[in-house]
Amino acid sequence: MGARKQVDAPPAEFAEAVSQLRGARFRPEVFVEEMPAPQRIAPHAAAVSADVTVDGDDVATGRLVVLYDPDGNDAWQSTFRCVAYVRAAVEPEMVTDALLGGVGWTWLMEALGDRGADFLAPSGTVTRVVSESFGGMADDDATAEIEIRASWSPVPGPGGTVDVTRHAEAWGEVLCTAAGLPPVPPGVVAMPTRRGQRGR
Repeated sequence: MGARKQVDAPPAEFAEAVSQLRGARFRPEVFVEEMPAPQRIAPHAAAVSADVTVDGDDVATGRLVVLYDPDGNDAWQSTFRCVAYVRAAVEPEMVTDALLGGVGWTWLMEALGDRGADFLAPSGTVTRVVSESFGGMADDDATAEIEIRASWSPVPGPGGTVDVTRHAEAWGEVLCTAAGLPPVPPGVVAMPTRRGQRGR
């Protein structure tokens, strides 16, 4: 993978992908903002981070990176690659469920499918973490988290362009599912992303 190229302006295809990323819509519980993107993974990259907040408490966090290599990448099978991370608190007893890892991966696959976000070469891991306290912290309750790390290659649509919006919104859906939020009822439209302030 080549280092990021220093250019005056990004390729039009990547600039459009960034615009689509910025235009993605998420549920009101999701606060999304741009963050510095990795510099050495691909010639061009953009990234956002997100927190899911319910009743003033952050219940999930994540980030999404969109990579672009105009020369293509054999491992990606594409010129674009999405790299996602999701972490959410879960009930400690859920961590002992051997099916939780598969369930976490299914959340992503179904979210991409529900959004019509076609993809190639998916890859990733689902990690279950439980923390117990001892000694002076013995009275603290045990905590547990699920972490999803995944990457996939968006498939261009009929016009030959990649619709990053669908992929970003699918990632947002996984964040909310991992946080335990109920599905949005049919017909309810997600709100535009709030950036720069939480508005709470």
